[in-house]
This record gives sequence, C-alpha cells and structure tokens, in this order.
Amino acid sequence: VHPNVSQGCQGGCATCSDYNGCLSCKPRLFFVLERIGMKQIGVCLSSCPSGYYGTRYPDINKCAKCKADCDTCFTRNFCTKCKSGFYLYSGKCLEKCPDGLEANNHTMECTSIVHCETSEWSPWSPCMKKGKTCGFKRGNEVRVREIVQHPSARGNPCPATTESRKCIVQRKRCQKEGKGKKNREENRKKSNKDESKETRQESKGRAARRQNREQRENNNKTQPKKRKAPNKEQDLAPADTAH
Repeated sequence: VHPNVSQGCQGGCATCSDYNGCLSCKPRLFFVLERIGMKQIGVCLSSCPSGYYGTRYPDINKCAKCKADCDTCFTRNFCTKCKSGFYLYSGKCLEKCPDGLEANNHTMECTSIVHCETSEWSPWSPCMKKGKTCGFKRGNEVRVREIVQHPSARGNPCPATTESRKCIVQRKRCQKEGKGKKNREENRKKSNKDESKETRQESKGRAARRQNREQRENNNKTQPKKRKAPNKEQDLAPADTAH
C-alpha cells in the first residue's frame, strides 16, 4: 500500500488519500470525481448526480458524464432529460423537432401533433323565433356538437359547434300570458271567496245553535214549576169508608 493511501476512510471510501480523497469505494457505491477549483477529488455515492450515469464493473462502479446537451441520462447515448433549449425525442436532445412532431414547451419534449375532434351533430331543435314556438310562420332551428379532443399547438383547429337554418311551420296563435294569468288570479279569488262564504255560514250556524240553546236554558229558569194534580181516588177513599 502506498504511504499516502489509508484504509480507515470515511464517507463510503474503501481506500483514500489526504490529497485525492476516495480512491476506491465500498461495494455497491459509485465512484465519481468532483472538481473543487483546480483540484479533483474522488467521492463515493449511492447514486450518480445529475449529468452523470452509472456503470458497474467487477472491480469498480463509476459515474460517467452525460452528453453536453443532456441534463440526465441512462447511458451516454440515451438521455432522459435535456438541458434548457433542447427537446427530448427518443433519448436524444434536439434543438428542433422532426417533421410531424411539435415542441412541447411544458415538458420540453417532441410530441405528436393532435388535431381537434368533435362529436356527432345533435338533432335539429324545434322551429323557433325570438325564443317562442308560436305566433310566426318562418323561424330558425339549430343543432350543436361537442368538442371531445382539443387540438395541440400545431393541430387543426376546431370547427363550429353550432349550426342554424331557416324553417317554416304552420302558424298557430300563442296563448296570451296576461290573459291566462288573469284567469288564474280570478279563479284563485273565487276559490278564496267561496271558502270565506262557507266559513261565514258555518259561523252563523254555530252562533244560531248557541243562541237557541241559551234561550231554552233561560226559559227553563224563568218558567214556574207546575203543581202536581191531586189523586182523586185517594181523596174519595175516606168518605166511602165512613158510609
């Protein structure tokens, strides 16, 4: 062992030196060189930092740098995230997306162009004019459809979702709303009047019955009691006995 090499290292190092840091790592850790000013020192990490990818060998696990345009990568030739100004497509970082694809500035990827899609037209509505279905001969009917897929930035825009056309119907009179309302109001008043009349009649009947009952009670109180008629047979009985 070199005099400057120590085996009692910290931070996951298997061997190290005071000047160069880690020289080898413990099993399953990755060795990577970090630059500090003009100096590079070795460190041992459980996973490689951003801009590096890990490679495993029988004698050592190392972190290697990604390509200059990659922010993170799986291997040197397969990027998983690009640096600013580049778009990811099939593991590569491109300044411009291929034909048939568009740049997604949110995910910084090249994605397929999406065109607008709509549902089928609904049936035509009833023929109307100014919101009414009566009182006219010529009106308009409409139909609608819904957007089921909004387009991407370079996709075909959505068509109109509403259509209108003229229509002809047999003219029919509209029921006057004021007249109908007036009739309903009159019927309500009449019903209330009939109920009030029945209530008054019931009240009068109860008052009359009460008055008759009170009159009968007063008559019974003021009328003198009738004397009981004498029994003629009892009165004649002594005279018959005397004879």
